[in-house]
Amino acid sequence: QVQLVESGGGLVQAGGSLRLSCAASGRTFSRYAMGWFRQAPGKEREFVAFIRLGGRNAYYADYADSVKERFSISRDNAKNTVYLQMNSLKPEDTAVYYCAADPLGSASNYRASYDYWGQGTQVTVSS
Repeated sequence: QVQLVESGGGLVQAGGSLRLSCAASGRTFSRYAMGWFRQAPGKEREFVAFIRLGGRNAYYADYADSVKERFSISRDNAKNTVYLQMNSLKPEDTAVYYCAADPLGSASNYRASYDYWGQGTQVTVSS
């Protein structure tokens, strides 16, 4: 039902920045919980960040400890798009980054809470 298309990945030197984009289909995007995950070769897919409506009907975001104060998730509901701004990149950030959506709006930091996934975009950070 929901299609997600990531873009913005590429090759960057350590200390540099990238902004990933995820364009989503759907007529109720503002209600979706949206997440970013990443997967390095031979590793489990791990949580990076999410953004969803919180208890007071305001958007709430959270991050993995490994990316706090370096990455920032945001959304533009008029464009049905979620972003991941990645600053101060490290070689250990190298992975395929995946966008995920939960149209019911309750998903958080675990994979099974999301119903839809994009195809992924490669981020490579050189030392």
